[in-house]
Amino acid sequence: MNLTRRSFLASAAATAAPAPRRPNILLILADDMGFSDTGCYGSEISTPNLDRLAGQGVRFTQFYNCARCCPSRASLLTGLYPHHAGIGHMVDRAGPAPGYVNDLSPRSRTIAEVLRASGYQTGMTGKWHVTPVNDSQRNWPMQRGFDRYYGIIHGAADYYNPVTLKRGNDPAEPGGPDFFLTDAIGDNGVQFLDEFKKKDDPFFLYAAFTAPHWPLHARAEDIRKYESRYRDGWDALREQRHQRQLGMGMLSRRWDLSARDAGVPAWSDAPNRSWEMRRMAVYAAMVEQLDRNIGRLLDRLRQNGQEDNTLVMFMADNGGCAEEIRAGWTGRHIPKGTRDGRHVQIGNNPSVMPGPDDTYQSYGLNWANASNTPFRLYKHWVHEGGISTPLIARWPSRFRPSTKFIDTPSHFIDVMATCVDASRASYPGGDVIPMQGHSLLPSFEGRATAERSLYWEHEGNCAVRRGPWKLVRKHPGDWELYNMETDRTELHNLAASKPHLVGEMSASWSKWATDVGVLPWQVVDKQMTNR
Repeated sequence: MNLTRRSFLASAAATAAPAPRRPNILLILADDMGFSDTGCYGSEISTPNLDRLAGQGVRFTQFYNCARCCPSRASLLTGLYPHHAGIGHMVDRAGPAPGYVNDLSPRSRTIAEVLRASGYQTGMTGKWHVTPVNDSQRNWPMQRGFDRYYGIIHGAADYYNPVTLKRGNDPAEPGGPDFFLTDAIGDNGVQFLDEFKKKDDPFFLYAAFTAPHWPLHARAEDIRKYESRYRDGWDALREQRHQRQLGMGMLSRRWDLSARDAGVPAWSDAPNRSWEMRRMAVYAAMVEQLDRNIGRLLDRLRQNGQEDNTLVMFMADNGGCAEEIRAGWTGRHIPKGTRDGRHVQIGNNPSVMPGPDDTYQSYGLNWANASNTPFRLYKHWVHEGGISTPLIARWPSRFRPSTKFIDTPSHFIDVMATCVDASRASYPGGDVIPMQGHSLLPSFEGRATAERSLYWEHEGNCAVRRGPWKLVRKHPGDWELYNMETDRTELHNLAASKPHLVGEMSASWSKWATDVGVLPWQVVDKQMTNR
């Protein structure tokens, strides 16, 4: 039989293989967790579920967040740098427009909005923290693309008695006497997965856990496991984690371990060592409980027959947190009493052991220094300790990892582009600000990617990363220059010997800052008002 060209093409199209089924996407975020706090990144803490995920997928060694909760979450959700998303600082303070309105910009779109428009089911469980807590719900999850929501709108909460707890747009109350927020976030994530299974449409689930953000709260049986684990202190812990990282091939042996922070005493000189051990024991218990609930989500994917075609990504919103809680602290997130009416002891008091519901403490500078091994500095700053996060990715039906580790510098802005690429969704045009990241799928699949520059600013702390070079400044200090190939721990400042490179990269940073709406921190700080 003779076929015309037109009929041949029509016949070929009719018999072509159908497009592969679009993947489900599970995006998991930890809160205030340091670079080395999971087993697969060097920790002694038991994280078998994340370790298994890493073994089945890939780990990024140079993945970056935006140094602090609100800016990181805004960037993650929208694929924009924080100032372009409207959140150059924290949502409890209103500053100059447009970069410091500190409420999610109407010119941004969330991953949930973009994917829902392309036919995805969407759900979120956990911490929102990209809009102020007030009478307006216009930027709450249900108004920004999510079909289902359970969690807290505010940025921190007592794990036994959380504030701003919502189901959808409605207030929610903690459950029975055994209620614990990490478990409740996991419970609702599992429930949403079961609801998604009832339809053929793919889903996007954003599980934004609050752990291990302070306060130091954990169940007694989880703390017990770590009671004596930290008797050798933070100096030994940093060395042990560093050796594990080197042994697994995650770090270059050219990178020296950063010195103990100048504000941290040697363990042998530390006062209140029993209390210090307890602080880290509770923190470790929180990380293990986080991992346990992540495991429940991963197990339910497998039980529902959805593991193979689900892209899972795990990361953290900033580096370990050095904040020390003081007795005089007040705020929406700090309770006056327990659910049964007992007084809550606020502050890092060495005479009070943290963990129970009548305490409210943090693990502080000393242990945050260990969490961020091998780097220096913390949440708030844009040196490596403040912005380096694990990224674990797995998608069995799409890529089988050819390597354990991916060294390509990448950023939270890339998550939106990755989700759009994987889902074959259309990102909107018009007045919506274009995506600023690149899809990570080529990196997942072991393909080469083009070099680009990445940028940061938070509270006057600034950085630009281009290829092997990083220019960084701790406000109000001078620019520092580091070669990330030979000195990722930022110990050998080359700014004085390479002034032309400093000038070139600082000019690039200044142009970016103008484009996205960064203002001098001293100007912003004076103009911001508390909400």
